[in-house]
Order: sequence, then C-alpha cells, then structure tokens
Amino acid sequence: MMRYRRLMTCPDSRQLRAAALVFLLSACSGREDTEPPILNWYVFDEKSGAFQDAVRHCTALSDGHYRIRITPLPADADQQREQLVRRLAARDRDIDIIGMDVIWTAEFAQAGWIQPWHETQAVRATAGMLPAAVESATYQGRLWAVPFTSNAQLLWYRKDRVDVPATWDDLISAAEALDRPGALQVQGQRYEGLTVFFISLLASAGGAVLNPDGIGVSLEDGPTRRALGLLKRIATSRAADPALSTSREDQSRLTFETGGPVFMVNYSYVWPSARQNAPAIAEQMGWTRWPAVMEGRSGRVTIGGTNLGIGAYTHHTDMAFEAAECLASKTNQINAARKGGLPPTIESLYRTPEVRQRFPMADTLLATLQDAVQRPRTPFYYDLSLAISHTLHPLKDIDPEADTIRLREAVARALKSEGLF
Repeated sequence: MMRYRRLMTCPDSRQLRAAALVFLLSACSGREDTEPPILNWYVFDEKSGAFQDAVRHCTALSDGHYRIRITPLPADADQQREQLVRRLAARDRDIDIIGMDVIWTAEFAQAGWIQPWHETQAVRATAGMLPAAVESATYQGRLWAVPFTSNAQLLWYRKDRVDVPATWDDLISAAEALDRPGALQVQGQRYEGLTVFFISLLASAGGAVLNPDGIGVSLEDGPTRRALGLLKRIATSRAADPALSTSREDQSRLTFETGGPVFMVNYSYVWPSARQNAPAIAEQMGWTRWPAVMEGRSGRVTIGGTNLGIGAYTHHTDMAFEAAECLASKTNQINAARKGGLPPTIESLYRTPEVRQRFPMADTLLATLQDAVQRPRTPFYYDLSLAISHTLHPLKDIDPEADTIRLREAVARALKSEGLF
C-alpha cells in the first residue's frame, strides 16, 4: 500500500508551474504558426475607400490563406516611383504587390524589380481586358502586371456656347472667337502632363517618339512639326490661359468650373467634380473624343491607369499573384469605377449599369481607350519624358523646325542616359 501511495503522489508546485509554462508556450507558438501571412500592397492613397473594399473582399475570399494590407503611397506619380525605386533597389522583401503607373512597366521589368506572369496566369488574368491596357503591362512579349484601372483624356466643352470641333484648328478658332483669355484649358507646366499632351498630338498627326522596336528615335519631320506647330499656336492664342506655363490637370478643372472656359482637355474625374462643385456648369458640359490634327485621321490620346505588379523579392510569390488577380477582378473594378471614379480595364464593364451611371460618357471613353496609344515603352522613359518636357517648355517659345531637331537630340541622349534633365 505504501508503494501504491507513493506512485499516486501529485507533483509539487514547481513541476506544475513548469508544465503550465510549456503548455502556454506551445499554444502561443501554435497560434503564431497558423496566422495567415500579410501581403503588402503598395499603391497610391485612394481616398474613396474602393481599394480598401477590394482588400477586404479578396482577404475574405482567400479563406484565411492570406491577408492583404495597403501601404499608401503619395498621390503624385513621380513621388510614388521615387519611393518604390529606392525600396526595390534595396531588394525590399516587404513589397508584395505594386500599384504601378502604366509607364513604369519597362523600367521595372528591365531592372528585375517585378516578376513576369506565366502564360496560363496571363491569359486568365487579362481575359476580356482592353488591348491597350494589356499592352501597357507588356514588355518584350511578356506580361509583367495585371491591368486594374484605366483612363484617357477627353475634350470637354460648353455645349451651350460652342459646337463640337472636328479638328484642333477648328477648336482654337472657336475659342478665339470668344475673345476671352483662358477659354481653352490645357496642361502646359513642365511635367508629365506636358509630355502626354505632346505625345497625344504627335500620335494624332501619325507620328511616334520611338521606332517600333522602342530602341531608336523616330520623331518624323512631318508629324512632329505639325504637333509642335499646334502647341505653339495654342500657347500664343488669345484663348490661351495666361497661367498656361504652370497649368496642370487640377488647375484646368478648377478654372473650367468658374464658368469662363469653353474647352478643356482633361480626364473623366472632372465630371463628378463639376457636378459637386459647379452643378450649373455640369449641366452644360459636353464631351467628345480629341479633335483630329489632320482631316480624315481621328484624334488619339495616350492611355493611363494603374497595373498590379508582383515584387521580385516577396516571400509570398504564389499568394501575391493570386491576390493581384483577385484585386483586378470584375467586382473590384466595378466598385473602383462606381465609388472611386476610376475607369475599368475590362471592356464589357462599360456596358454595365453601375459603370454607365457613374460615367455617362462611357461610350466615348471606351472608344477613346480602344484607340489609345502607348507612351514610349522603354526602361529610360523617365529620362525621356524629362527630355521632352524640358525641350518644349514654355510652349509659347516653341520653334517647330528648330525644336524638331532639338527634340530628336534630347530623346537620343535620354535613351543613352546621357545628360541631366
């Protein structure tokens, strides 16, 4: 009996505390091991909440596989790029998904900062998307991002004061007939918006900055001089805004909302802005595709938007691809359009009630995007854009003949990373 009692003796308090500690540590360790990984989405700070909605939607659909977290970037695209380039050049493993401006594809791909999409993934992720949007995410025959949102400029006008112009010459003449400085609102500051304006005019004139291979300079005499001649005429017109040399998209929007201007080149966000800030002006706002530079050739503009790339140094490659595909889904694109005013990249969505209610100009916007052009797809685009905007600013000083030559030389230097702009 004595031996039996010794066998049944309870452990002392020290043994109990030790056993409890082991149990607690094991339990805590188990919870850490089962916690889903966080995927960091670096993207501009979208204010409507549409991106946060997409994060919640895709996190829920993962069924505990992962969680997505937004790391907000500045609103300015140049500042976004600067922050990302610094992190990616340092091989930052914290960057899983990147909200990329469409012009970064070649640079980021060439530098090895993003991962290419495998063919099967690429076909599935881009099904039904605008060809121009897919092209913006493609470099050297491979898809490097999935298109998420898109955009393109339209010509906005006061339908109670002017008719729809067929050509840029018609537009300038109609604006000048009102004898009102600032009747025509365009972007003339030395920044990316000026480069976009020039490239769109050049494409409308049948020209291009680079050869089809993206390596050599094009800038043919005829189209380049036509585009530069129009920029000169706009800047020296009595319809030009006195502040043209410092005008950006938002200045144009705010000035148009005062009721003075009759024409404006700008993006679709100006419509909800006018409805909120100047409803009487919005009632009289019309929209159309860009005017032609030459008779018989439609006006064309460059495509904009946000594509989703996968960081090259992420710890969670497969999950990041899966999450990016979900973020760019129909559900999230419709919500980004409805709530955030961001045009979709899926072509069929322009026929949905939700998108058409937000964008009454959906048909015009879709036709513009279907015929949109790419900005030069080169790893040196940033230097190239600086070369263009610095050469052409201020617009009033343009000499079409001399600046065609200067522009070729500046672009050639940019492609060789020569010179400081």
